[in-house]
Amino acid sequence: MRETQAMREQMSEVEWNSVSVQIELQADCFAGVWAHHVNSDTQMIEPGDIEEAINAAGAVGDDAIQQQSQGHVRPETFTHGSSQQRMEWFNKGFRSGDPKACDTFN
Repeated sequence: MRETQAMREQMSEVEWNSVSVQIELQADCFAGVWAHHVNSDTQMIEPGDIEEAINAAGAVGDDAIQQQSQGHVRPETFTHGSSQQRMEWFNKGFRSGDPKACDTFN
């Protein structure tokens, strides 16, 4: 976070939005990694829980929120990622269980 905050001062708003999306997608992936390990260690996750988490990630994608609130989508203003991206990154973390799979910057 310190590295990205230092970068922010040298970026336009559109460039910063892109970095913000990468940070948020990484967080979605880490949430999937967490769910993977909770399930592996405790089997607390019940049938349907992962689908519900993926659907929730999709519901809060920037595109879904913008379409619902404004009637149109402006990708250059995204700060959290599209519904599809958020679902894919959560799922990637859940399937792998490896934080190293969450490198959204490369």
